[in-house]
Amino acid sequence: MADTLPTDASNDAAPVAAETRPLSPVEIMRRVDGQLSHVWMVRTFLKHSEEAEDDEELCEVHRTLYDYALALGGPLENGDAETYLKLARKKLGKLRKATELFLEIQPEVSTHTNFQMAAASLRLAVDEIGRLLESGGLSPRQARFW
Repeated sequence: MADTLPTDASNDAAPVAAETRPLSPVEIMRRVDGQLSHVWMVRTFLKHSEEAEDDEELCEVHRTLYDYALALGGPLENGDAETYLKLARKKLGKLRKATELFLEIQPEVSTHTNFQMAAASLRLAVDEIGRLLESGGLSPRQARFW
């Protein structure tokens, strides 16, 4: 029996087969870019927070998030998945270090819910970016066992 995803009970559509094929480089690029939108929102929140005015480490975090997104913008605009993924993988370590730094300093910077949620959002997005870049194009189902 083939793996299927549940259908919406309100319609009569047939079950949809679970994705088992590897993702193409373009699909990976699009998914990474989707996660990058969350990174960008955290970056914008941090950059415009009053706390960033006096905290050099916090500024370092939002600058690193900006640099990561900026590096990928050109290849994304040109539809160049190969260059996009190469740069995304090359700069992933810096993105992870910035994320770890923010997770470490966030309680000292502010315990406000907005900062807690920014930390959680950034961690989840960067973890997913890493999973996508390191999966080698495996489907989400295959990557679970990778």
